[in-house]
Order: sequence, then structure tokens, then C-alpha cells
Amino acid sequence: MAGISSQDSEESHDTTLQNGSPKSKCVTVTVNTEGEFMKEKDGSVVPLVNGSQEEGHTEEKPGGGAGVEGEKNDKEIVLIQDTGFNVEIQIPGGNPIELPVSSMELVQEIHQVLMDREDTCIRTCFSLQLDGVTLDNFAELKSIEGLKEGSVIKVVEEPYTVREARIHVRHIRDLLKSVDPADTYNGVDCNSLSFLNTVTVGDILDKKRSKPDSVDCTPPDYIMPNSKERPLLPLHPGLKELKGPQCLKVLTYSGWNPPPGNRRMHGDLLYLYVLTLEDKKYHITASTRGFYVNQSTEDEFNPRAAQQKFLSHSLIDLLNQISPSFKRNFSILLKKRGQKHPFERVPTPYQIYSWMAPQPEHTVDYIRAEDAFSTRLGYEEHIPGQTRDWNEEIQTTRELSKKTLPERLIRERAVFKVHSDFVGAATRGAIAVIDGNVMAINPGEDTKMQMFIWNNIFFSLGFDVREHYKDFGGDYAAYIAPGNDLQGVKAYFNLDTEGLYTLGTAVIDYRGYRVTAQSIIPGILEREQEQSVVYGSIDFGKTVVTCDKYVELLQKTAPQLKICPHKVISEKGDEVELYTSLECKGIIGNDKRHYILDLLRTFPPDINYLQLEEEPLSKIMQEHGYPKKHPHRLACLRQELIEAFVETRYVAFVRHAAYQFQQLQQQSQKKSAENKEQKLVPQEIELDGLEEKSEEKGEEDKEKKEKADTENIDEAKKIVEALTGSDGESFEENSKDIVKKAATAVGSLSETEFSILFNPDVFQPHVKHADEKSDQFQKQKKLVKDAAEFLVLHQIPSFISDCMEHTSSPIDGFTLSEALHNKGINIRYLGKVGEMISKYSSVSYVYTIVISELICRAAKHLFKSYMQGVDMMNTSAAICHFLNCYIGSYPTPHAQVTADELQSKKAKRKNNKKNKSVFLSIDNTEWVNETPSKLWKKITEEVSEYFDYKLDCDSVEHAVEKYGLQRVSMLRSFCLSVGIQILLKEYNLDIKNKQIFNEEDIVNVFPVAKHIHPKASDAYHFFTSGQNKIQQGLLREGYDLISEALNLLNNVYGALHPEIAACLRLLARLNYIMGEYGEAMSFQQRAVLMSERVLGIDNPNTITEYAHLALYCFANSQVSSALRLIYRTRYLALLCHGEDHPEVALIDSNVGLILHAVEEFDLSLRFLEHALEVNTKYFGQRSMKVAMNYHLVARTHSCRGDFRAALQSEKEAYAIYKQTLGEEHERTKESSECLKHLTQQAVVFQKKMNEIYKGEKSITLPPLHIQTPSIASVLDTLNVINGIVFVQISQEDIEKFRQQVSMKGAAITEETEKPKDSLTITELSDDTSLPSNHTQVNGDISHTVPREVTVGGE
Repeated sequence: MAGISSQDSEESHDTTLQNGSPKSKCVTVTVNTEGEFMKEKDGSVVPLVNGSQEEGHTEEKPGGGAGVEGEKNDKEIVLIQDTGFNVEIQIPGGNPIELPVSSMELVQEIHQVLMDREDTCIRTCFSLQLDGVTLDNFAELKSIEGLKEGSVIKVVEEPYTVREARIHVRHIRDLLKSVDPADTYNGVDCNSLSFLNTVTVGDILDKKRSKPDSVDCTPPDYIMPNSKERPLLPLHPGLKELKGPQCLKVLTYSGWNPPPGNRRMHGDLLYLYVLTLEDKKYHITASTRGFYVNQSTEDEFNPRAAQQKFLSHSLIDLLNQISPSFKRNFSILLKKRGQKHPFERVPTPYQIYSWMAPQPEHTVDYIRAEDAFSTRLGYEEHIPGQTRDWNEEIQTTRELSKKTLPERLIRERAVFKVHSDFVGAATRGAIAVIDGNVMAINPGEDTKMQMFIWNNIFFSLGFDVREHYKDFGGDYAAYIAPGNDLQGVKAYFNLDTEGLYTLGTAVIDYRGYRVTAQSIIPGILEREQEQSVVYGSIDFGKTVVTCDKYVELLQKTAPQLKICPHKVISEKGDEVELYTSLECKGIIGNDKRHYILDLLRTFPPDINYLQLEEEPLSKIMQEHGYPKKHPHRLACLRQELIEAFVETRYVAFVRHAAYQFQQLQQQSQKKSAENKEQKLVPQEIELDGLEEKSEEKGEEDKEKKEKADTENIDEAKKIVEALTGSDGESFEENSKDIVKKAATAVGSLSETEFSILFNPDVFQPHVKHADEKSDQFQKQKKLVKDAAEFLVLHQIPSFISDCMEHTSSPIDGFTLSEALHNKGINIRYLGKVGEMISKYSSVSYVYTIVISELICRAAKHLFKSYMQGVDMMNTSAAICHFLNCYIGSYPTPHAQVTADELQSKKAKRKNNKKNKSVFLSIDNTEWVNETPSKLWKKITEEVSEYFDYKLDCDSVEHAVEKYGLQRVSMLRSFCLSVGIQILLKEYNLDIKNKQIFNEEDIVNVFPVAKHIHPKASDAYHFFTSGQNKIQQGLLREGYDLISEALNLLNNVYGALHPEIAACLRLLARLNYIMGEYGEAMSFQQRAVLMSERVLGIDNPNTITEYAHLALYCFANSQVSSALRLIYRTRYLALLCHGEDHPEVALIDSNVGLILHAVEEFDLSLRFLEHALEVNTKYFGQRSMKVAMNYHLVARTHSCRGDFRAALQSEKEAYAIYKQTLGEEHERTKESSECLKHLTQQAVVFQKKMNEIYKGEKSITLPPLHIQTPSIASVLDTLNVINGIVFVQISQEDIEKFRQQVSMKGAAITEETEKPKDSLTITELSDDTSLPSNHTQVNGDISHTVPREVTVGGE
């Protein structure tokens, strides 16, 4: 694929920063003004170009996803060259700078780069000219005549307008705030935390870093094995250094604005007021020509220029002249800003919040104040006087063409950009709605029923309005419905059917309320609902309507979503065929687009949680305690479950058919000549064939085909050919019969083919079906029952066995939920999972996580109703009281508001009935009376009612003791799940004689948003085919494909995104395997920074990234950095879960080995022994891991000179190897060698000691033979432990690969002069392909599998 370009091989500059949907270029262009270049190794600055040097283009065959067919398709991948060249930029009054650019980027992007560079960031109002012609900002560079390698582009200062002057002031304010963490902690402007460079004390890639002479490697006490303290301050290290120097005391718009008419005619645009650090006051005029000092004072307006007016085009130049301390501090600030890695400054796609924050420093900032109260509802600065029409933007970007790769990239980028902007705006709107800053559109109604429109987004609250959900569970159902609806929107959004539109949707939880935000269908607000709905039902089936266009559209989506078309009868007796659930509505907007909404029952109901008398479940399910009572009737199965279920049935179908066919063949001996005993062991054959049998076979097969398992395809093909009756009439009957039998065996809805589809309306009392008595309908009901049964009897055990085999190893509640969801298990089954997993001691750590998640979710349910209606004045008191009752051991924490205060308010409220402004003014004073014992009683009740699990604890101490939970993890997961930010300080969580939290400790509440995640489809195909190549041992092709995927991901998502982090991690791992340790470190560093920024500093994924980086640092002999990183890894793991976890054992083995390398044997021993203990517990006495641990402990003992203990441990290791691998295995032999050596040493040592005891003369101890470990040998052991299997490729092949990569780099450098049309890729010679079991490159990708937390497997 698009190899590694000359720049890339230096330091991979694929971090492009894109802006803007093509449709509204003018709208979204100046969004990313932060951080658009990266440092080259020699210190020069390279701008990030638009989608690194080249773009891959896949020609797709119809019917197959690009790159999925692996081999076949690879031959057809052609690359479009996107040429790069250098231009010279001339700056007024400065030296010219050289800038590498790409022909695909816009002139606008050169603007961005110049506004961000240290030496040019003080200008905002300029144009770029080539040979005296001004360039159009929105032109692509390749379309500009005469622009070539070495062209000189001049920066020309333009006259200001009011808008430009305001943008300039804004930009200066942002520069002055650029190193201040306040915005990050407040969660604004998509800033988030990153501590990597603090942990490693500067950039690990920086060549000029001073190496410390002695390495201080003592681990801090709190991460030592068995340490009980879990401090919180180290979570945010080095806060002191984060702040930059202050440059000005005040910079604000003056009270003399706007300029009066006579001054406007002299070119005055606006007035500023500045107070410098020297305490001098200046009034400054912004005029069309620039900024100058005028003669006004606070109480006298005199707009004439002062004696020394210092007219400057940039405000910074003016301030430099009037204030020496500004000049000094501003240059320090710019330097500090320049030292930050671009990834630390670029905004993230979605806002991430921190659950702890230091004491906020609130400084005077008039510009921030103006922003908060101006009518800038979330319009971006550069939209001239209008709000964004979200619906139009969301739908228009979906309509962009997707025929070729460049078109798809533009489309996906636009979709992603608009979507992330929408989620941001929706979140701001939801906060405004709950805080009472938005007027309702139906202000006369009860507060629960109010709806809001803000910034062209429609907001509704999660309450049961007009008893809509009366039969489904009232408010409980209304709370659940938006989440289910979002799942439906996601399903239809991912299908991407042309002509069918869904709404932009986000669900936001804030201060105990659930708010649904949706984009608005044009015209929907003008008409009544009855008129606009042309498909579906708005009154639960009393009237049902349909429309031909919708039928045509939904006929395409139904088979893909496994929905069975079914007929229902309305009250009037009309029979209507539906392709969705009954609730789903189709509305044609004024824009003539076909929208579908209310998708909350897209997937079939979960019969295990519907108690239906007339539909008993199977015996075995009843033994499991189903059906269970549930607070609402909207329980649905997940899409992942439906997929898995259909997949399993499909395999069964094929096996059945194959088996029958075999029987047939054996009977018909006519063909005995060709039929050489075909032993068809029906393995998991994913068939490529069955569509030849039936023409009607639709989309289903395509999905199947994509998953087709290459090895078994030929076998299966033979069967299918036979089944189609290709050889003679007699076979035709037989084959039909075979298919029929197989279809019946798997419960297919059709006898002539495999057809498993679900009717989402079965078991719904309010739906009248047309054919309730028919067999077909019984089959549909049975399928829904089977799927629910499949979840309990197959998916949950499969999840548990994954945990037992350590292929899935959750670290906290979030990773647990994700793992369950990937298996299609809903969270309401968490109690069942807990009950089943508690029987296996080898996964007791997962049981602990399950219990803590049960408690956390129950507490979250309670917190929600606890917070509703709490007076704004008492919000922090209420939250802090809840936390004291939940985490604290003090039996009577007192709420910091007295009852009489509440009483006196009530009295006032009575007189003032008109006070409607307080949102939901029900006086909730209940919270004051909450106590720990009451709260924990409610928690156990909630767990038992909702999750059907019996908790055996009535207080937090019991929970901690009985289930091995730790309070700090409970606090962390609770704060993150309900959106609380607490003060960063040490809390004594175990204190019994007073309460833990005070009002001041609650710093902020933040929203928790759920939304869909638009995907980068082409990048995904490249990524998966790259993975397949690596699995086959074709590292070279794999590497190229993954690098290309990285380019495409950057093209779609911009600089930061979790999927890019996963891609970087894999590239780092590949480089490491190929011995390119420096490259590996550079990729992994970016993966860590990105994971901290987009997932959070203590996210389990970030922990994994840290562990990898520690290993690569060690390989680059940066031992002190490696230690700091691995200590941080252990600290974060302790916060998330505690010591009792196999991942911690792995971290400990790593810590122990690195300490061993620096000859800190005593410390090393403590970690290794802890690892041994935990591994023995979870992997069993006889596991290879445990043997390895024994061996390491023995090595460390012998280095300490304690041979007796060493012998003891090595014997254990030898025993395991002998028993498991046999005497002949090399490991067993190595171990026995080691034993001999140790025995010799011990004998020598003992002799000497005896001589000393006897008092013989030779008291000089001869030197013992203790080898001090070499870095290389420790590294080898580290690789073994972390499951990095070095692919057995000969050294020459690796060399060959390196040369190819470097040649490619060189080739591309030459190519930049003459653009090349296409590059074809040749396969590597066959001798490099090797059995797939050799290439366990640590299945480590978040893209296809659940985001793995594996740091390594055996």
C-alpha cells in the first residue's frame, strides 16, 4: 500500500488535521486552529499535510467490501499519488520560511499553519499572494496556476474589518491561555488532559534530553505489592509546572464601544482596554490599519491617537512596545507552548471530562464572560449571523457521492465532522435546558412535559409525557426508550441505505435528568403528527398506515437487520404489511426526504423479561429463573446477539446439509470413482455458496460471504453444486429434500432456503397480528424465544470461558460492559453473569468487577431520582451527602443544609406560586434524611429487583470485606458514570469517626452523552486485510496496509480518535517485532498521548498503552523512563481495580525484570513474588506462566546470593516443565541445566561457609559466579512474558524488508518531482509465509475485537 513516504519514515506525519464538510466549507473551516504541525527530528517544523503523501484507492468488485477478500483483492489496489512539494513563504519584516505542502490541500490550510507557528502566530488578518495575485482561500493548491516546487508566496497584511478585529483579539486571548489547564478541567472547547510527558519528564524522543547519570529507580511506596494506600494526587502529576507565566492583568473590550458615527468614518472599529503587569492603563483603538494607543481614560472619551501611538498591525507588537514584562513573559509562553506535543493541543472530537480537578483558579477574563452571555448559542464565530441547520447538514453530508475512494473520504470526513459538532452543540443545549436557561415551547404545561428548541435542536426529557408509556412501565420506560431508540438509529445509520434518513440523535444524562436531543425534520413543527406520519402507527396500533416508497426502502433494510416482514391489523380491520416494528414512524419532511424515527423496538423483544402467562419458556430456562420481573416492558435483544445467533444457526444449517449430502453420496455409488471417501467433518463452514440455490437470497449472503472461511470454501462449494442438482434429475428431488430437512432442523422460516428473520412485534399485547394461528407465526415466536435462550445458555457461558482462557480480561466496569455488549449480552443480565461466574474461582477477579458494577449501577439508578428536583442552591450539598452515604463508614453524615432553611423556603414558595422558572420546582427535601444504612438497603433492593441478584452486604464495609472491592475504584466508577467532578486531594476513605466529603469537595457536575460513532469504512477494510496478512506472516504487506489504514483514518477523523490510537499501537508493535525499536517507541508514544486525550487518563486502554511504551523504552535502553512508565501503569491499574488481577501480575513481572536489569534485586524480588502468587491463583499451579515466574524468582535469588531459595524455586519450575512439556523439550533441558549450575554454586558456597565456621585460615571468600543480567537477555525474557512471539523469519528477510521500506522512502522522495500514476504491489516470496500459529502478534486491535486489555497472551 502507500508505503511510508520520505517524511513518514522520519516520524510519520500522517496526523492530518482536517476541517469542514465540503458542503459548508465556509461554515466549518476555521474550526481547528490548534496544533497543525509536528517537529521533525532535526527541529525544523513540518506542517501536517492533508492526508499524508498518498491516498489508497480500492477498486471494489460489486458485492464484496474493499479488501475483505484479502488475497484476491490485493492485486487490485491502486494508489493515487498526491504530490508534495515545498514553497517559500515571505513574511513582512521576517525571514522567509520553507513549507512542505501537498497538492490536495486548500490554501486555507497554509493560513492555519501560519496562525499556529511560533514565529507567525501573532498574525490573523493577512492574504497569501503568488506573483501579485491573491490566492482564493478555498482553492486546492493543485488548481492554482504557476504554483510549483520553490514558488514564493507572500504574506500580505490586509486591512481589518470589525469581524477580523474581533477574531484577532480572540486569537490573542487564546494564545495567552494556551498553556493554562483551566479549560481542560472545566471541560470546554474539547480540551482534555495528558500526562505522558510529565511522567517521562519531557519528550522521550527528544535526542537532546540530558541523561541522568544515576538512575533513581525506587518505586514509590504506594505501588509496592500489598501496599494498602491508594493516593489520588499522583493521578494528576506535575500540576505546578502546567501553568504558563502571566502576561497581562486585563485585556477586554472597553466601555466606549461601539465607536460613534463620526469615529467610524475615521476607521475606528472597536476599542480595547489593557492593564499591563506594570499597572499602567491603556485604551487602544482597533482601526482598519491596525491597533494604536488613544487618549481616552475611564471617564473621558478622547479617541485621538496618543503622542506615542505605536501603530501596529498585530496587537502583540503593540503590547510588546508598551510593556517590557509582557514582551519577556510572552516569549517564555510561546516557547512553552511550542514544547507541547501537537497531540496535547489539538481539540478532541468529543469532550472528555476528568472526574477530579484541582482547586479551580478563577481569573478575570472578560472575553470568556462575554462569550458566556452573548447570544453565541453555539454558533461558530464564522457563520455570519445564523444558527446552523443541523438537520440539513447531517442529511446533506449523507447524500454526498461515495463511488470512488477520494469521494468516500470526503463524505465520511464531512459526516464525522458534522456529527461531532452536533454532539457538542446538543450537550451544551442539554445543560442549558436543565439549568433553566431555555424557554420551553409549551411553557404552560407541567414542567415534566416541557419540550425545548435551542440552536435548531429539539430537546425532550425522559419522562412519561401524556401517559404514552403507561402500559410499558411509565417513567421507567420513558427513561429507557431514548437509549433503545439510539440503538435503532445506530443500526439504520450503519446500513447507510440511500434515500432513507434518520435524525441526528444524542442522549445526555445531566444532574439526574435524561435529555434526548434530536435534529428537527423540516416542517414537522407546523403540522399535526397525524398528518405527517405516512408509515407506521402513532397510537399503538389503533391506526396503521403504509406508503409504497417506504415499503420499497424498508424492503432493503429488513433482511439486513434480520427483520421479518409481517402483517398487522388495525382497529378498523385493515391489514397492513410492516417491515419494522409497529412503533416505527415514517415521515416525509418538507425537504421531500423520507425520515424514520421512533426506532426503539428495531430488534426483537427479550422474552426472558416479559412475563407472559400464555407463553411458557422452556424447562431449562425456567430452571434458570426466567421469565423475570422487570421495571419496564421495553427490553430488547442487542444487534450483536442477533448476528451471533444467525451465524450459529447458519453453521448448523450448512453442517446439516453437508452431512445429509454425504449420506446421499455414499448411497449413490454411481460416482464412486470420483468420490474418494470425502470425509467432510462439518467444521464451522461459513458458506460462500447457498445463494445459487435460490434467486431470492438477498443481502444476507453478502454479509455471510464477507465472513467466509477460506479453507472450507472448496468443500462447501462441492456440496452446493451438488445440491443445485447440476448432475441429473434424480438429484434435484434429493437436494430439495436435503435443504428442506436442514432448514427445518435450524428453525428456518422458509423450507427452500436458510432464512432466519425476527418479527419485532411478537409478544406485544397491543399488536394484532394477521396470522396469529398460522405455523409461520408460531415459528417466528419460537425464533424469538430461541434467541433469548441462546443468550443465557450460550453467550454468557461463552463470555465466562473467554475470561477463563484470558482472551477477555475486563479491568473495570466499562471494559466489562463493553465485553458483554460485544457478545450481545445486555447489562440487565449482569446478575445472571455474576451468579454463573461466582462458581469459578479461577476468574474470581471478574466476579469482583461484576459485583462492583452491580452496586455502581444500582447507586446510579438511585442517584438519578435522588437528584431530581434538588434546589440549585443545594446541589453540591446533596451530591456530597450522597457520596458520604455511599462510600463513607461514618454512620450519621449530616447534610450541610438545615431543615429550617428548607422549611423557610417552603413557606416562601407557598406565597409565590407563580415562580415557574425553577426547573421542576417540586421541593425535593427527601435527600436530607438519607443515611448510609438506608441507602445501602435501597442499593441491595435495587440490585435484587433490577438485576435479580442477592447482595450479601448492608454497608460499604461489608461490601469491601466480602467481595474484595476497594472504595477508591467504587468512587471512580460512580463519579464517571453519573458525571461528578470532585476536588483533587487525598481523601481518607476508610475514616469511621467523621464524614469524608464536604460541600467544597464537589467541584462540578458534567453531562454524560451517548451517541452513534460514524465509521471510516475504507480504513476499516485496509485494517482488517492488514491484520489478515500479519496473521499469515506476511509482515511487509500487513505493515503497508495498516500504514495506509492510518492515512485514511487521519483523513476521516482528523488528528485524534480511539481507532487511530489502536492503529498506532499495532504499527508500534510491528516495528518492534522487526527490530525497529526507535520507530516502535515513536508510534507508541503517540498512541499513549492519543489514548489519554480521547479516552481519559485512567481508562483501561490507556493503561495498556503505557505498558507497551514502557517495554519499548526499555528496548531503547531508556531504563529510567521505562521504570517511570511501568510504575504509572501499575498505579493506574491499582486505581481501576486493585492488585488482585492477572494484568497486575503481568505488570509486576515487567517491573521485576526491569528492576532486575538495573540490579535492584531486593525490590525486583518483591514484585516477582507477587506476580507468582497472583498467577498461581488465576492460571493454576501447573501453568507455563507460573513456571516462568518460578524461574525468574530463582534467577533473582541467585543474583542475591541466596542459592537455597533459588534451588527451591527452580525445582518447582523444572517440575512444571517436565510434567507439561516432557523431558525432551528445550525449556525442560534449560531448567535442568540451571538446576545443576545452582547446585554447584550452593555447594561451593556452603563449603566456604563451613570453613569459616571451623575457623580455618582462608577467610577470603572467592568471588561467586553470579552473572549480572545483560539488557539484551532481560529484553528477551520481557518479550516472552508479554507474549510477543518473534515471527520466525530469517534475518535476511528482515533485512530485505528494511531495505524495501527504505528504498520505498527513497523512491517516493524522487517521485515527488514526477508524479507517478500507479504503484503495484508484488507478493513477498513464498518462503516467508509460515504456519499461522507462529504469528501471534498479540491480537491487539480495538477495531474488530473488543478493545482488548491484553498486554500479552501466552
